[in-house]
Amino acid sequence: MILTTEASFDAAHFLTNYEGKCKNIHGHRWKIVLSIKGEEKNGMVVDFGILKDDLKKECDYFDHTFIVEKNSLDPNLLSLLQKQFLIRIVDFRTTAENFSKYFFNKLNQKYNVYEVLVYETPTNCARYVCE
Repeated sequence: MILTTEASFDAAHFLTNYEGKCKNIHGHRWKIVLSIKGEEKNGMVVDFGILKDDLKKECDYFDHTFIVEKNSLDPNLLSLLQKQFLIRIVDFRTTAENFSKYFFNKLNQKYNVYEVLVYETPTNCARYVCE
């Protein structure tokens, strides 16, 4: 059995070492679609409310923040930004591909995750799938 739920967050980011529009700070409404697999027990794999809350908690961490790849900003600039804004520093390049792997690994600590899709626009997404 496979269960699917979704959540979203709004956040800004930029891509380091990139020659295109995305090298500039910009924002997305990131949509995360989580699918888990498991066996039914008493007619359920897991309560959808719990699954949805767990995904929402992970998304809320990034909501209305500026997501920055570690060591991608001058330390002095980062310090100034942190005085004014909520910054989330991650250990990966802030692409949909890397976010799909990030959410997969985070939620796979509790669930048997089948796949995670991360939409950075309504028509473009990256998918990380359990092999």
